[in-house]
Amino acid sequence: MGDSGGTTTPRMWHGVGMCRSIVTLRSPEAVPDEEVRAAALQFVRKVSGYRAPSEANRATFERAVDDIAASTRVLLDGLVTGRPAGKSGPKVSR
Repeated sequence: MGDSGGTTTPRMWHGVGMCRSIVTLRSPEAVPDEEVRAAALQFVRKVSGYRAPSEANRATFERAVDDIAASTRVLLDGLVTGRPAGKSGPKVSR
């Protein structure tokens, strides 16, 4: 997303170029840890280019899956879905 030494990184906009196997996890219900980990695994596979890592890369691959799953859980648990109770916005008189 910038210019560094004459090379330009392509811009990626939300929803553009997303891998079809990556699914949206956000929902009103709690997302099971298994689904969060499966999404993290798909992401690491896509980014690394490996379906399964070699023995030499296994620890790094698994650490990346764990880190992304943890970050995803923090994100999902921190998202606000809808307005807080009692905050329906300004009243409009008719």
